[in-house]
Amino acid sequence: MCCGTSATSKPRTFATYTEGVAMRATALLVSFAVISLLPTTYASANEPSADALQALDRQTRQLDRVHSVVVAYDGEIIHELHQGGPGVASPANIKSLSKTVLAAITGAAIEAGIIESAEQPMVALFGDHLPSGTDPRVNEITVAHLLAQQAGLERTSGGNYSAWVASANWVNDAITRPFVDEPGGRMLYSTGTSHLLSAALTHASGESTHALAQRLLGEPLNITIRPWLRDPQGIYFGGNDMQLSPRALIEVGELYRNDGIVFNEAGDEQRVLPEGWVEESWQPRGTSRWTGDGYGYGWFITQLADKDVYYGRGYGGQALFVIPEREMTVVITSDPNPPSPGGQFQQQLNRLVERLLIENGE
Repeated sequence: MCCGTSATSKPRTFATYTEGVAMRATALLVSFAVISLLPTTYASANEPSADALQALDRQTRQLDRVHSVVVAYDGEIIHELHQGGPGVASPANIKSLSKTVLAAITGAAIEAGIIESAEQPMVALFGDHLPSGTDPRVNEITVAHLLAQQAGLERTSGGNYSAWVASANWVNDAITRPFVDEPGGRMLYSTGTSHLLSAALTHASGESTHALAQRLLGEPLNITIRPWLRDPQGIYFGGNDMQLSPRALIEVGELYRNDGIVFNEAGDEQRVLPEGWVEESWQPRGTSRWTGDGYGYGWFITQLADKDVYYGRGYGGQALFVIPEREMTVVITSDPNPPSPGGQFQQQLNRLVERLLIENGE
């Protein structure tokens, strides 16, 4: 799609392979069955109206930094706007939204038996790769703590970021930092913590994080996850710089909206994430010091237009929103390059979604 254009009735996602009246009825029955697996069930929601989507386009065009917006309803991509940068089917740097995708990879690794559970200690996954001289409290850090940014270690983000990525060994630098809280304590947003999770996945599986991502997530979702930046030891960057298209991100959001299940062309279901994983992921375990929003396993938790909304975000305006009550998934990508637009830009993106919900209020 060329710049400055929007479209509706785009190619459908996994829930839309079936066609025809009879097959549509079957798809609806399957959809209801999936919804019943979620922790909360919702009445059927209205599809966003043409007027609501046109209003979304007008509001988005006032934000020059935004590259694309994709909206899915009930498993179908119903609207796309592209006004710059990579197209909606082209990979884009999603920055720290990668943490949300890494959480999905971790859940898929648990379902595949690579990791026992979120409560498994990180050191058990590292095995002989754990550096010597670490604080004994490192033994208390679990996979859950890494997912929820509760490792307790000094942050590598913010003012510490440049020195950390310039270090000779990112894993050793992150894991030997001083403890500023106990494991499981307050949320300390740190890409170094996510990178430890990537290293744990690599050591536990004997595969690269990229290979796991494509095998456990890309293949069942029918999306391509390209290789991305690696550290000096070859560990794929955990929690930053992944390359996914907006349409691929819709599939990730839909996976969570459907309780970790996908469907093939025949309508058969495949569980990708463990049963109960979505509920665990969307349980707030900490609070963002900048927004006050809750944080679970790679997802922020908030309310927009009085609806529960779960979202991942990345530097510069990369965002994935899931609104279960409205059967909607929304992806926004933006210019990932400096200078930073500041925290207020994320609030502007939140307002885009909020206005879409209000415009289409029931």
